Amino acid sequence: MNGRSLTYDSPIDRLKEISTWVSSVLDLDRLLELIIDTATQMMQAKASSLLLLDQKSRKLYFKVAVGEKKEEVRKYEIDLGQGIAGFVAEKGEPLLIPDVRKDPRWYKKISESIGFQTRSIACVPMKVDSEIIGVVEIIDKEDGSPIQTEDMKILTVFGDLASKAISNARKINQVKRENRDLKEELGNKYQIIGESKSLRKVISDAFKVANSKSSTLILGESGTGKELLARLIHRAGPRKDKPMIVLNCAALPETLLESELFGHEKGAFTGAESRKIGKFELADGGSLFLDEIGEMTPEMQAKLLRVLQEGLFYRVGGNTPISVDVRIISATNKDISQEIHDGRFREDLYYRLNVVQIHMPALREIKEDIPLLATYFLKIFTQEKGLLYLMISESAMEQMLAYDWPGNVRELSNALERAVVMGNGQEILPEDLPIWGPKESHPGMQVGLTLKEAMESFKKEFIALNLKHTGGNRSKAAKVMDVQRTYLSRLISKYQL
Repeated sequence: MNGRSLTYDSPIDRLKEISTWVSSVLDLDRLLELIIDTATQMMQAKASSLLLLDQKSRKLYFKVAVGEKKEEVRKYEIDLGQGIAGFVAEKGEPLLIPDVRKDPRWYKKISESIGFQTRSIACVPMKVDSEIIGVVEIIDKEDGSPIQTEDMKILTVFGDLASKAISNARKINQVKRENRDLKEELGNKYQIIGESKSLRKVISDAFKVANSKSSTLILGESGTGKELLARLIHRAGPRKDKPMIVLNCAALPETLLESELFGHEKGAFTGAESRKIGKFELADGGSLFLDEIGEMTPEMQAKLLRVLQEGLFYRVGGNTPISVDVRIISATNKDISQEIHDGRFREDLYYRLNVVQIHMPALREIKEDIPLLATYFLKIFTQEKGLLYLMISESAMEQMLAYDWPGNVRELSNALERAVVMGNGQEILPEDLPIWGPKESHPGMQVGLTLKEAMESFKKEFIALNLKHTGGNRSKAAKVMDVQRTYLSRLISKYQL
């Protein structure tokens, strides 16, 4: 026994190393080969094999083989229940056969076919969650001595190691499949639907800019799909396997926005009970999408500009410079040129963000895409509700085509979702759609008002209507109304719109 333990020193070190690798399973085939090869050395076996069970065919096939006939033996398969290995796989119990010639379960065809003399076999089952997945076996000792009961204990350890490696590999593959399925699901969810000339150009520009590191500024009204376009740019480029982090700059006050962007150290301010990693760090190697960039305060604009210029930043309350590789995509529904003119947005930051500019068209500008979009959303919502078939009536489609959609694609999606939920389950009718045309009202037309009061009432309603029509874009509204933007801004303030 003492002599045997000396020969085990190197393989035991190897066994310890194998044990640390089993949890990660970077290369399952190589790991299984290493396990069986080490088992063969430790037990001084003439040959050994690892056979896996194909659950569909109910056959065992040689996954790993060690010995002088290892290439030949790989060509064979064994039925479940056939031979020693088949019997162990079927019963799930280990088996030691000192002399195979005296055991009726011995299946000699393989040994005779490859010219390999076999005297004794030790075989143990491999299990994952009580399911038999295969067997590990050794054949004969190199010195001609019979396989011992103590060898079965060692073989069982190696069988368990191999089972653990396969189990971990299955879990890792399952996670990979789930991640792949999730990415596909998200990819379908974040599609840009449409065939109009304007939209095709937007998508073409997005693919062009995707393969560069250039900062991209996406302009467009609320609800046009600016975030969808940002995701397309990210997914179509070399950073697609890295994260895309989204931050809405309008959703947070300045102090929280700084912490969200750059992170903070423990104790940086009241409530900072632990270190927080910011969006810039989370997006390292990937893309950072800054939505509603036009809402950022001048102070935060200055801090963001400094990061873009220097390529370094500090967590709030920290003094260690942090460098990251991040591609910036930003978006706004504001007239950014006018914001710069009015002193609300830094021109130098604008040039940093606006290396490439893409404009998302409003839905009223691409009405030819409404049928495609409506069909797309209808399919999603009917599947969610479990409906087999639901169509849009011709009158409902006509109503959708006539409507200007101030809320753009988002409004269309919401309208169809409501129609699917509240409709009759067979056909979308006009009354199912929560959309209306301009009010047929005549502001100021009532008895008791002075002429001046009536005119003021009309102006207020008229301006509100045009702002709604342009999605809140003052420059566009001023152009439609044929007035100066500064004059329109004064009226908006006057009427508290």
